[in-house]
Amino acid sequence: MGGFFGAVSRHDVIGDVFFGTDYHSHLGTVRGGMAAYDPEIGLQRDIHNIQNSPFRTKFEHVLDEMKGCSAIGCISDSTPQPLLMRSRMGAFAICIIGIINNSEMLIREYLKGDGCHFNAMTAGAVNPTELVAALICEKSDFTAGIRFAQDCIDGTASILILKDDGSIIAARDKFGRIPVMIGKNEDGHCVTFEPFACYKTGYEQERELGPGEIVHLTADTVTQLAPPGEEMRMCAFLWSYYGFPTSTYEGVNVETMRYKNGAIIARNDAENGCAPDLDYVGGVPDSGTPHAIGYANASGVPFARPYIKYTPTWSRSFTPQTQKERSRVAKMKQTPVHELIEGKDLLFVDDSIVRGTQLKETVDFLYSNGAKSVHMRSACPPIMYRCKYLNFSRSTDEMDLITRRVIMELEGEEGFSHLDEYSDASSERGKKLRRAIADKFDFASLEFQTLEGLIESIGLPPCKLCTYCWNGKEGKD
Repeated sequence: MGGFFGAVSRHDVIGDVFFGTDYHSHLGTVRGGMAAYDPEIGLQRDIHNIQNSPFRTKFEHVLDEMKGCSAIGCISDSTPQPLLMRSRMGAFAICIIGIINNSEMLIREYLKGDGCHFNAMTAGAVNPTELVAALICEKSDFTAGIRFAQDCIDGTASILILKDDGSIIAARDKFGRIPVMIGKNEDGHCVTFEPFACYKTGYEQERELGPGEIVHLTADTVTQLAPPGEEMRMCAFLWSYYGFPTSTYEGVNVETMRYKNGAIIARNDAENGCAPDLDYVGGVPDSGTPHAIGYANASGVPFARPYIKYTPTWSRSFTPQTQKERSRVAKMKQTPVHELIEGKDLLFVDDSIVRGTQLKETVDFLYSNGAKSVHMRSACPPIMYRCKYLNFSRSTDEMDLITRRVIMELEGEEGFSHLDEYSDASSERGKKLRRAIADKFDFASLEFQTLEGLIESIGLPPCKLCTYCWNGKEGKD
């Protein structure tokens, strides 16, 4: 995934961008970077590997070593950025959020031109940010170039550019799959993925960009370079999982959406006669917790935290690059509250079930500490497709998904022709899927949120939401 933050002001903004970028650390664990512009120094850049250390520990030095009244920063879950480019439009720094599915085709087409080349990475790969910059520079100005690049890309690209005059250009992706927010204070403007990073750095939220909208930011002005498009396909997974709880997108707060989502899951259980007798409802920490609070409030079953994650030294279980090490760290973080586990019937709500690699270990851990039964609820529908628009999961193969693997076990490839039935809890195939996953992970029962319930909890029109990972469609008609 990834996130970015930029600011342009009448005073030095390195501190603003340092903290604003750090507030996006939940969105990526591979690279962090900052670029700044100062009239005397010009463009500056610093990039570090953040796989095993938080962004702030790698970038504290920039507060003393970097200067400028305009700067951009990026957390990336893939390649290094921002990049510094020199072109006929001048020098600039650029970072992007998204994924380019047709990069090899675009690279081949670009290299057909005279004198065209890329800086190659390991195995000849090309940094996608450099590819976007190259596409932009095929046109005579940034607006036309950004539009051209976004039209060429199969996938998603929100773009942040720091020009060599100190101004910033921000472009939301073509279908608004991820948010871009503009903030303002008495000295300048900021642009951010996560809205809460705006007010935490001293800016007031001014407005969100529309899908495909492009703006030019200076300390005094926000100028629209290209108007928003009419179509929006905002990622619904943003609210259920990777968005930060205090953020609000399109008028819908993440935390309150999760409470509502959990309440709808409880309502579905009651209406379908599958609400178990329970002692406590808990969330798989941390993102499952608000969904569980909503479930507990609606069901009347007490909310509890039967186990706590130890986070002072193990803040993120997905930081290690191998699944073996991620699972080991996750297990080391789990510390039980025996009084809330021993002899108890428990229900846990997780934000989603993608691969299921850690859930089995979590359930084994609960049973080993004396749990009588462990029921599981997913705050999302069954994930049937690998995301091809934002790459929110490390999975690159759809057979990494637990749903796909179980369907293959149940009836082979023929089952992939019936994914809609497997998603539907009321169908025979849907019941078999849930029973098979429950048996595999030792759940006493398993249910998923419905797509209709998830959309209801967000509250936006279905046509404005991307639901591809659940139903293979960009939006639900």
